[in-house]
Amino acid sequence: MISDFQKYTKEFKDLNINIFYSGPMWNDGIKGISEMVKISLSHEGLSVKTSKAIFSVFIEQITNVLMYSAEKGVFSPKSGEASIGTMILGNKGKVYFMQTGNAISNKGALFIKDRIDHLNRLDKEGIRQFYKEMLRSGDDNPDSKGAGLGFIEIAKRVTAPIEYKIEPINDEISYFSMYVEVAGEVE
Repeated sequence: MISDFQKYTKEFKDLNINIFYSGPMWNDGIKGISEMVKISLSHEGLSVKTSKAIFSVFIEQITNVLMYSAEKGVFSPKSGEASIGTMILGNKGKVYFMQTGNAISNKGALFIKDRIDHLNRLDKEGIRQFYKEMLRSGDDNPDSKGAGLGFIEIAKRVTAPIEYKIEPINDEISYFSMYVEVAGEVE
């Protein structure tokens, strides 16, 4: 038993963290968390546009963990392989923040750094143009397991630059954490 559990609960509350999860993630397993986030946002009095933006960013971040986590485990025979990661969702007044973290391959780390740095240099119109270019040219990430548009989708919706940190663990793996904010409009 964690002896100071109330202390951790208070720290989460002080940090305005509404949802915290760390552990195995798999497609069917995140459906419940996704539904909880969707319902929670519907009770916040946010505009439909803001709720959709927050939810879309949340889904993109979780999808990145699911697809690219270098740490895998078998959670149950039914769910099969699971990706290991951490996610938080919270708010500071009308600004909602989401952060995810997971192990990634070192060869993917350079691509992620370059992609996020490029997106952070663009304004919203530049991000839209880059999105169109990527749709026409295809994914340029050799390790991609999807369309390669996830970070662009996130950049289109966030209201501040994407913050990230890549910390080497060993010669093959680094720990990647990404923090984003979406400013809320109240209806």
